[in-house]
Amino acid sequence: MTLAASLLRQLENPRLSVDSRAELCCEIAKVFEDRGEYEDAREALTDFWQGTSERPSLEGLEQNTAAEVLLRAGVLTGWIGSSHQIADAQETAKDLISESLTVFESHRYKKKISEAQTELALCYWRTGEINEARDVLKQALSHLTTDSELKAKAILRLAIVEHSAGQDEKALRILRNHASLFKKIQSQTLKGCYHIALGNRLENVAERKRGDYIDRALIEYAAASYHFEQAKHRYYLATVENNLGFILYKINRCKEAHEHLDHARRVFAGLKDVGAIAQVDETRACVFLAQGRVTEAERAARVSVRSLEKSGQHDLLAEALITYGRALARLSNYSSAFSAFRRTIDLSEHTGSLNRAAEAALAAFQEIGEHLGVTEGQKHLSGRSLSEEIRSFEHDVIKRALESERGSVTNAARSLGMSYQALAYMLETRHKDLIKKRTPVRRRPRKQ
Repeated sequence: MTLAASLLRQLENPRLSVDSRAELCCEIAKVFEDRGEYEDAREALTDFWQGTSERPSLEGLEQNTAAEVLLRAGVLTGWIGSSHQIADAQETAKDLISESLTVFESHRYKKKISEAQTELALCYWRTGEINEARDVLKQALSHLTTDSELKAKAILRLAIVEHSAGQDEKALRILRNHASLFKKIQSQTLKGCYHIALGNRLENVAERKRGDYIDRALIEYAAASYHFEQAKHRYYLATVENNLGFILYKINRCKEAHEHLDHARRVFAGLKDVGAIAQVDETRACVFLAQGRVTEAERAARVSVRSLEKSGQHDLLAEALITYGRALARLSNYSSAFSAFRRTIDLSEHTGSLNRAAEAALAAFQEIGEHLGVTEGQKHLSGRSLSEEIRSFEHDVIKRALESERGSVTNAARSLGMSYQALAYMLETRHKDLIKKRTPVRRRPRKQ
């Protein structure tokens, strides 16, 4: 008998108090939640909560029990809202979780405080509030002084947040520093999440550094699949398939990439997860671009953008907009391409994601730069030409990169995904006013 079945049988006891019944329902919901079966988790709470559009019924419950119901309802509102792209779902989730957190804090229940903070941080991350997510996770970890599954979950989410902030090497360091924790815990789901997060970070670092990281990332994805199969977690298994599709396209194995993406999309369609389908479509657009199938890439990216616009997940939307902009540029629709890149810059600035802003700027340079004459006569809302617009946000992005890296041109170039020589040339020719922000060039002594 499974744990969920055993707990469900306990609900048949007619002598259960209302508090005991609520606590048991929350425990059952948590089991389903950990397997990615969020609708089943919601149904487990039916006696106390009717769904994302309703507030939980807390009448007759002790304060701590009511807080537990609020927490579970908030977590599920976040997951279901993300999956079905329900407007304002993340804000509702934040409110419910914050309400539960207030109760836990009043009773100084440290473990529950950390659990609520860890879940609240995920909602902040979904809405692109990166700094808030990081701060809340650090607060949670300050209470988690001993190794546990909750600490492992908080560590994973902190690594994801650092990735979204453009700090892949920091995220990789966080994961590696806690490798022993993930070997120790029993949760197959968390073990799988660790390997997929490690694979993602290795893959991202490989783009800027070492190619052998790709092979290591593939090994981590294989390990993730094993643990998710053990956990019977269909959603995360499909996520691995999407990641495999992306990494295979990166090494020019596009046919295999499509096969993995087909699998991922079928699973997400079966789960009716619109947001996850949009992510697969964005990956598919990248593969189409690599194959030169630009019209198909534009169509897939456009569908992804339209879907993610409803989700409130700004980081994912920004990523899809860059791919959409690339496809539009390659169809010679330069003005619309620029609008997509400009929108990504604005969105990334709003969420504090410097790396995404830099990625959009670099994509604009690569895709539009040679074709500025085509739209040079067009004026945008600022009254400037496309050439002037690109030069302006090129300036802004380089300025931020230099400030972020304390004047180091080498590190700024790395964060922008370009060579030292390319950035130095831009400073010396197009953006001379920024030279004062770089650290002084050290002259090598002449050989005698």
